[in-house]
Amino acid sequence: MKRLISTMLKTVIFFIGWAILISFTPDIETNNQSLLRLWWEITPLAVVVLFTVIFVSVIEMGKIRIPIASRIFKNSLIGVGISVLWLGSVVGVLLLTKTMDVKGHNNIDYIWIWMLASLLNVAMQELLVRGYLYQLWKHKFNVITATIITTILFTAMHGGVFEEGIIPVLNVVSMSIFVTLLLEYTGTILAPIIAHFIWNTIGAIIFGGVSLPSDYPTLLKSTFQGNPLLSGGIYKLEGSIIVLVVNLLLISYLFILNKRMSSSKLYE
Repeated sequence: MKRLISTMLKTVIFFIGWAILISFTPDIETNNQSLLRLWWEITPLAVVVLFTVIFVSVIEMGKIRIPIASRIFKNSLIGVGISVLWLGSVVGVLLLTKTMDVKGHNNIDYIWIWMLASLLNVAMQELLVRGYLYQLWKHKFNVITATIITTILFTAMHGGVFEEGIIPVLNVVSMSIFVTLLLEYTGTILAPIIAHFIWNTIGAIIFGGVSLPSDYPTLLKSTFQGNPLLSGGIYKLEGSIIVLVVNLLLISYLFILNKRMSSSKLYE
């Protein structure tokens, strides 16, 4: 019980402390919306990095490690490959069923700055949820407990989905589980960051099918029509049951890979 209370207290201080501190972030004076968005994404990431260093080095005294530099090239390729399969299969099904259609494109100024902002946003989310907090619960308890706790936190960060219906909620939950299994399989948080980044950036900034803050632009004029269970309706990819099916398939695949990897280590 003492261990549980201590772990919960650290989680609350880390998560709530981060949220409180970023609320004091001042704006910068600029007429460039992309630079303003970049600033809005830099500061939460900087705070979570600071909190992570303090908690890992001072409070945990180095007993907990954030896996970052494990086989960087190989695991980066895995992150890219799994995200292309993830987003590509969803978009492919929607295009083939004509529930998604591209009717033109918009001009986006400073698109690379917008993409960088998206990367910083994803890095913040992953480090906040699947960095110190995931490793803390895994170290104190086990992988299953760590997955449950961090999935609850990740879903809470996307609280707007509760107003959208059961499918968007299940998509967020299954996405969190899938990305956690990817973290376990690769042994590095880099792969989840890459997969999450490609989903958000290509899915939102390019296809306009994923929700980001309203100031983010979209390159393609995509429409989602027909059966809302397939197309996602007004919630687009995030409301599509196709995303849920693909997420569940990826969860099953990565679960099998993790089991095989665990079994092989037992016989080494």
